[in-house]
Amino acid sequence: MEKRGAVIAIGGPPGSGKTTYAIRIAERLGFEYKSAGMIFREMSSELGMSLIDLNRMAEEEKWIDYYVDRKSLEAAMKGNIVIEGHLVPWIVQSVADLKIYFYASINTRVKRIASREGRDEKEVLFETAQREYSHALRFRKLYGIDITDLSIYDLVVNTDSLSIEEVNSIVDRVVELYERKMTNGAGENKFTIRH
Repeated sequence: MEKRGAVIAIGGPPGSGKTTYAIRIAERLGFEYKSAGMIFREMSSELGMSLIDLNRMAEEEKWIDYYVDRKSLEAAMKGNIVIEGHLVPWIVQSVADLKIYFYASINTRVKRIASREGRDEKEVLFETAQREYSHALRFRKLYGIDITDLSIYDLVVNTDSLSIEEVNSIVDRVVELYERKMTNGAGENKFTIRH
């Protein structure tokens, strides 16, 4: 039976850099990249709802989060993947080989999001605060998870005062160490893609 390839789970709040670094890690390793946010945004678009409205609806309609979480776990079970999202590291914890959390202050994150999306910072702050409050409420209610508890992560990186290159350097080094760690006695490496 062929063994599953490695699973790297990435967490962090919006604007922390988690998507940027998750994509980079996936490209570096030749892994698939998947985001729970992509699944959620696809649902938002299909339902013709804003993200804020879908988040509000998800506070009452449990099936929305269960659907996104099931899709995330299914993707992770295939291996050779970097998967990211607010709750993803908890959902895929049983199969994740490496869990990384990217952090940045609310001020830094709001500036990044506003700049990236060409929006007003006050509007972004309001929306971001609402989303994060909604997420924290839902995840505690659904799973009893406190998303501010970072103890499940193997690495927590504060991206506030580091350049992209500096964060890449840190992450590259940790991935290299895990590549070595995952190599078993037969010389097989879970971070190597299997065809």
